[in-house]
Formats: sequence, C-alpha cells, structure tokens
Amino acid sequence: MPSGESSFIPGPVLLLGAPGVGKGTQAKALMAIWGIPQISTGDILRAVCSDPTLANTEVGKVTRSLMEAGQLIPDDLVNELVALRLTEPDTARGFILDGFPRTLGQATWLDNHLATTPGPAGQKQLPVVAVSVNVGYNQLLRRITGRRNCPVCKSIYNVYTNPPKIEGVCDREGAILEQRADDTEAIFVERMRTYEALTAPVVDHYRALGRFEEMDGELAVEEVTARILAALARLRD
Repeated sequence: MPSGESSFIPGPVLLLGAPGVGKGTQAKALMAIWGIPQISTGDILRAVCSDPTLANTEVGKVTRSLMEAGQLIPDDLVNELVALRLTEPDTARGFILDGFPRTLGQATWLDNHLATTPGPAGQKQLPVVAVSVNVGYNQLLRRITGRRNCPVCKSIYNVYTNPPKIEGVCDREGAILEQRADDTEAIFVERMRTYEALTAPVVDHYRALGRFEEMDGELAVEEVTARILAALARLRD
C-alpha cells in the first residue's frame, strides 16, 4: 500500500465529489500519509491578499483588484495563480487538488502545464489522477441540512447522524449550535446543479484518459481512505 512506502510518489491527485461527500476529510488523511500539500484555489486567492510574494506579482495585483471589486476571477488568472503555487518546493512529490480544476478548460490547461513544465526540483511531473467520492443524493442532503456547528469550540454535529445530547446545544461548551447560512436545501439544490454541470465534463475527461476511479463515500471514513489509497496505487502502476 502507498501509505507504507515512503518511496511512493503520489503526484497530483484530484479528489472529486459533490458538496458534503467528505473530500476535505479525505484530503487531510492523504496529506498526513504522504506529507504533501492541499492546493486550494480558495486558499490561493486568500493568499493574494496576505502574502507579499504573491500580492506583489503582476498577476497578484490584477487578481486582488478584481477580488476587491467583487468580480469573478477568470480562468486564465486562476491558472496563472495555480502555476505560481506549483513552483513551491512542497509540491515536488505531489499535491491534493481542491476546487481545481472545476471546468474542462481548467483540466486541459493543467494537463498541458504538468506535461510541459518541470517541477520545483526540475523533475518531470506526473499527470493528474482523479478519484470521485460518491454519496447518494438523499444522504448528501441530510449531511448538509443537518449540519450544526458550535461557535465556541467549532465542534460539528448532525441532527440526523450525530446529534448533541441536548437538542441545539453543544455537549462540550453548552453554547447554542448554529447552522451555516448556506446549509439549506434550496442552496444545496443549486450547488448540486452547478457541480454537476461543471464537473461532468472533467469526470469524462479523466475517465477517457484512463486516470479515473469512483469510490463509495457512504462507507466508514477509514475504509474510504483505504480504498482511495488502493485506487491511487492502481492508477500510478
């Protein structure tokens, strides 16, 4: 298994899945096993505002001005920011992609970039391998709409699967639990429509290249992690 082999090079790993499937949990597990970073476009965009190295580049200045104006960041600028992030030394053995590529255009750009650009250590870069974590629609709806958060200790509950001992109250802090504004059924339905419209071509793209596997995300967290590791070993074989 890759988790027991320090010589295993995971390379770029794309985790796909609808909102609520547990991609974040699985990404953290893979990062701990392999010691590789998570590349999040959200994190990169936030870094533009706080990291002088990025903020003072030309692409950083343009991106920051668009963000401050509340405008969407075009694909070409997102691609450039990702390219800058991939020059950092911690990406040499691989990285977990989070929120990118979201579209077929971004996936095509990334494939070409990795094939033609040396890694941070001057090495030839491996291509992206993709794993889709799948959970049934009704289960996803329960995960999202049932989620409650403690504003003090940040513990996360679910009214269906992991409720607090006293309804609406954190077990540890006694604080009133909160529901995120976007954890409603109406917003979930819209997010699912957007996800399916944008991601279906990305899935088809990597499936056609033979670098794609699907995973049952309704299993225990540890079992999903083990199956992802096995899938990635096969895809890198």
